[in-house]
Amino acid sequence: MNKKNGLQLTSILLTISLLVLNSAVFARNKKVEEPAENIQSVQPEVTAEAQGKISEKRRKIISEAVSAIDETYKALLALEEKKTDDAVAALERVTGKLEVILSREPQLTLAPLRVSVVTSDLYASEDAIKKAVKEAEDYLEEGKVQQARTMLSGLMSQITVQVTSIPLATYPAAIKAIIPLIDQGKLEKAKAALEVALNTLVVEEYIFPLPIMRAELLLKKAEALAENRKRTDKESKELTTFIADARTQLDLAKALGYGDKKIHKNIAAQIDEIDKRTKGGKSGHGFFDKIKQSLSDIKRTVIK
Repeated sequence: MNKKNGLQLTSILLTISLLVLNSAVFARNKKVEEPAENIQSVQPEVTAEAQGKISEKRRKIISEAVSAIDETYKALLALEEKKTDDAVAALERVTGKLEVILSREPQLTLAPLRVSVVTSDLYASEDAIKKAVKEAEDYLEEGKVQQARTMLSGLMSQITVQVTSIPLATYPAAIKAIIPLIDQGKLEKAKAALEVALNTLVVEEYIFPLPIMRAELLLKKAEALAENRKRTDKESKELTTFIADARTQLDLAKALGYGDKKIHKNIAAQIDEIDKRTKGGKSGHGFFDKIKQSLSDIKRTVIK
């Protein structure tokens, strides 16, 4: 991590939208799937839900942690310029900031200081994904690891939230140990120790699978229609389409490896059951209870 990046301690939002299986999967005239109309219709809700989860992570950012890292980089810069008094003063401010954090939350082990977000959205058929996985497996069997890596690199449809934190069990002590080195004139050792301390920052990843989030919202719309005893023929067709699109999204989630295969098998059976119970204009409550629980279970296996 360089000094410039280290000083940019505000949250970073990096969005890579519509990341498709390009050269690796579709180089041989394969057709890229376009998102269905119903998928597009729930996208604002998916975005809103995702932003809510991201905001939740950002709310946990501790201003003192941000200041502590900022001061650490100031100390490193001061050492580069051989301004030892400035370096010591900056490190003293670091320890002060960390002591404030620990006095407020003695049980805290990680002090969040930065959140970054990458959205990778994939529109491809289940068959195309399976073919890409098979080709990657063939490459691995032939020992062609880099070709397999390239093939698999685009196989994701998710929001990845990275939270960078200060490890409070080790960072304060590491900073305190550097001050005597400066006092002894061991500036190179002090700089090296500072670099090591900065490299101990902990990065946690949280994965939010877009196909599962979309399926949930599609099934929520389907449930509202299924409970309507007076729905029209048009609404019954919409209900069938919502269920079919949710099934497609869950098939994609399974192909991309989001969730346990056993849970996916149960979900497929539950969707079949919902389909049967809503055919012919039939309505009722509770049709979606099991699948909502299954989706909750599958999200727990994917999202930290």
